[in-house]
Amino acid sequence: MSTKAELHDNRFDVPKWVVVALLVFVGVAGDSYFSAEPVLYRAIALVVLGIVAGFVALQTSKGKAFWALLKEARIEIRKVVWPTRPETIQTTLIVVAVVLVMALILWGLDTFLGWIISQFIG
Repeated sequence: MSTKAELHDNRFDVPKWVVVALLVFVGVAGDSYFSAEPVLYRAIALVVLGIVAGFVALQTSKGKAFWALLKEARIEIRKVVWPTRPETIQTTLIVVAVVLVMALILWGLDTFLGWIISQFIG
């Protein structure tokens, strides 16, 4: 039974993606055609077309899978233990210190190698 439902859903995916592609094309072509109109109106039209295209795309099997992935990612983000402000400051200072030390080491090495090469070249 599940296989029949998936086949039924997948059968209408291609026309839905064609509609999405047409909406995107209409948005691009319309933005170019109405270039004399104010940018605000064109931007609103593009946002509306984007929302409609996104809604149609979410009705496909790939769109539903993408939406499920977004929901799972949101759940996982909530599980992350974010560093506190002092931890962030300490880590940033350590990174800055290491970068400065490495910059000094590379500057010294570059100067030394340049001095050696200048001794050979004359």
